[in-house]
Amino acid sequence: MGRAEGLPEQGLMTASEIAVHLLGTCASLEHFDAYMFGSTLNGFGQDIDILIVGPGGDLLAQLKKEMRCAGQSLPLHILYMQPSEECHSQFVAREKCIPLAQLASSAS
Repeated sequence: MGRAEGLPEQGLMTASEIAVHLLGTCASLEHFDAYMFGSTLNGFGQDIDILIVGPGGDLLAQLKKEMRCAGQSLPLHILYMQPSEECHSQFVAREKCIPLAQLASSAS
């Protein structure tokens, strides 16, 4: 998997390391399907593309706060979708999104 500029103390981070960081920092992600897609997975690019699929409301507001904190030192580009939007657009399949949990499990 690719590498991206990361937290200053870590230098370059792999996609797996980014996934571990986000999953470990953003507790609300357990209520959502979270994916990475785009250039970071291919080893180039200037930002880290993340897709979050799940409910709106208070859970989403909390997740957005957590993602802002977790991503302060990361060039995150986050796309939020309702499940019906993702189903209609088939974004996950079309963009070859990889679940953060899958990426994190390959970090070990």
